Amino acid sequence: MPTEELYFNGINGSTGDYGLPPMTGEELAAFIKGERKPENLEELRFLHRAKTAAPLGVKEGVDPKKMDQAGWGIIFAHDADPTVKEALTELIELRRTQAGDHFRLYEGADGYRRNTDTKKSFLARHLVGPGPADPDKVPYYLLIVGSPEDIPYKFQYELDVQYAVGRIHFDTLQEYANYAASVVAAEKGGVKLPRRATFFGVANPGDAVTKLTSTQLIEPLCKALATKDLSWQIEPIVGEKARKARLKDLLGGPKTPALLMTASHGMEFPLKHPRQLPHQGALLCRDWPGRDDWGMKPISQDFYFSGDDLTGDENLLGLLAFFFACYGAGTPQLDEFSKQAFKNRMPIAPFPFIANLPKKMLGHPRGGALAVIGHIERAWTFSFHWPDVGAQTTVFESTLQRLLHGHPIGSALEYFNKRWAELATVLSDELEEIEFGKRIDPYALADMWTANNDARSYVILGDPAVRLPVNN
Repeated sequence: MPTEELYFNGINGSTGDYGLPPMTGEELAAFIKGERKPENLEELRFLHRAKTAAPLGVKEGVDPKKMDQAGWGIIFAHDADPTVKEALTELIELRRTQAGDHFRLYEGADGYRRNTDTKKSFLARHLVGPGPADPDKVPYYLLIVGSPEDIPYKFQYELDVQYAVGRIHFDTLQEYANYAASVVAAEKGGVKLPRRATFFGVANPGDAVTKLTSTQLIEPLCKALATKDLSWQIEPIVGEKARKARLKDLLGGPKTPALLMTASHGMEFPLKHPRQLPHQGALLCRDWPGRDDWGMKPISQDFYFSGDDLTGDENLLGLLAFFFACYGAGTPQLDEFSKQAFKNRMPIAPFPFIANLPKKMLGHPRGGALAVIGHIERAWTFSFHWPDVGAQTTVFESTLQRLLHGHPIGSALEYFNKRWAELATVLSDELEEIEFGKRIDPYALADMWTANNDARSYVILGDPAVRLPVNN
């Protein structure tokens, strides 16, 4: 029986220590045994059974690359501020023209009903049940507009099993208008980027987690994609090169690619800490010398890239980004891990919120990014690395290939939804067997649980129908 400790992504910026302490498989397994089955387990099982018999996400005969077939809809809370919709008019009218009869506007009585709606009740009002997305009833591409307080992350997770879902939420009306203008400019040919994909892999000294993300995720992905005949330049930036100054060049600076993927620790801060809202999910770069050399003290802002590092002078127009980092897309109010560890969900934030870095990227005044894939809550290395097996990057590779082949980002991310369906089904069955006395390797159980949580928690910030605006 192995006894090595398991390490988790994420650095506490106020202490300089890991966000979660390392633990053995036996310790983690003891927590996991308190896991409840997902409320949408039957739907996940349906998706898992059907995964080889149907195209990704949408029903047979519908091309997800064609908006007039797949459709597009926008979801507001029933009591949303109407000025937000007005700020998005340019985007809404573009999608109405592109989707035609498969365009839908969900607002007022048709919108999300705060504090009462579930994914099931929302779809039932629109005469839809489980199964592949049918754009004749509800469009495949759905853009949620609102904070996770107004429209919860859980609704987004569950809706994303069946549909291609994204979300935007900004602090000002101008940022909504900026985002709409950026998408319209890209869709109408206002930007054509070189076919360059950059992979930024941080490996901090003495740090087991970032060593794994660099050598078992970023480097294998670069090698795999470089062998494909995609006419893309694949650029790895790893090791000593993965510093904050270099990342600044890639985020609106002179080296900005069409597609950027980063893998690093995400910064986290405790409840009520002044840096939590502006800096949670910020990307810790190679500048941090590692826990052993730095010591148990607050992490300097010089070591990580946050939304505050965007000055307003950048040009991010057309960029699609993928951040593998704890809290890289956002933070829930309650800690999902503590539900298992302490049988009680502990508050970790005053309210659920979207990470500041992607929010600033999308609402940028000089041309913003089109979408960011990121993680709500913690990211887990078991999603791409299994003990005794090594790198398992097929889901990441498949998603990225679909993006490079011109698929909308929501269609590309379906591979993660399939992975969640498979893992949730297997994990739930194993937990049921454990209740009846089955003995299981605790490390195998830890693998399944962390990979399941990881696959569920990837989300799209931005319109799920955007795609890479590149030269042919």
